[in-house]
Amino acid sequence: MMTVISYDVDTRDPSGARRLRRVAKICVNYGQRVQNSVFECCADAATLEKVKRELLDAIDCETDSLRFYKLGNKYQSKIEQYGKSSSYEAEGFIAL
Repeated sequence: MMTVISYDVDTRDPSGARRLRRVAKICVNYGQRVQNSVFECCADAATLEKVKRELLDAIDCETDSLRFYKLGNKYQSKIEQYGKSSSYEAEGFIAL
């Protein structure tokens, strides 16, 4: 299932900067960065729950924001992209 994860972390203090790095690192482990604080993740329900738990443990719910947009398995027709973009195959292999 394709899920878009977006976040906004308050970085006005050093602890916020650490949270921002930790949130980005978690998202990189599960998906593809498509904008600065936006990731696309193709994962099953169990993996998405794991990601959600990790991210909720990493943020401060009083000052930060986290959103999950579940696009499902037929997501290709639900995404429109314009302008600069590096294309990738969402369900393909990621080269290391």
